[in-house]
Amino acid sequence: MDFYDLVTRRCSVRSYERNKAIPDDVLLRILNAGRVAPSAANLQPWRFHVVQSETMLQKIYSCYARGWIQSVPCFLIVSGNRDEAWVRRKDGYNSIETDLTIVMDHLVLAATFEGLGTCWIAAFDPDMLREALHLKPNEEVFAMTPLGYVPPDAVHFPTSRKSLDEITEFL
Repeated sequence: MDFYDLVTRRCSVRSYERNKAIPDDVLLRILNAGRVAPSAANLQPWRFHVVQSETMLQKIYSCYARGWIQSVPCFLIVSGNRDEAWVRRKDGYNSIETDLTIVMDHLVLAATFEGLGTCWIAAFDPDMLREALHLKPNEEVFAMTPLGYVPPDAVHFPTSRKSLDEITEFL
């Protein structure tokens, strides 16, 4: 699959094969794609949390109140340390959100390339998630994604996209 097919194929999946394990080599390739993501000043202020144990899955399920989440066999959660991220001197802008967004995008695209489904989730309960992951006070989570195989009978709803003319300005 070429890059343009990959970015077109990626979609938000809300149904997973709960009992189909992700092979270790596949998971490691996905994590490595995140590891090599760029960050401001190459500070890499992130940590990857791979949640697969039944005990931890139950804690993560409770952080997001949608029934479909119960089918997820694995979560990839990226946390970041705001104190370790680059800060612009001029106005104090902190790059943590940008850095974590880039790394999440690398992980999601790598998972798609590996034939796995994902769904970018930001609508979680941050306090519950913080407690479940035992995060330090300066660690934050901006997004997480389920990770798993998509059942053959899963229904995907096509999404519409604005045309290039609507979103592009050539100056």
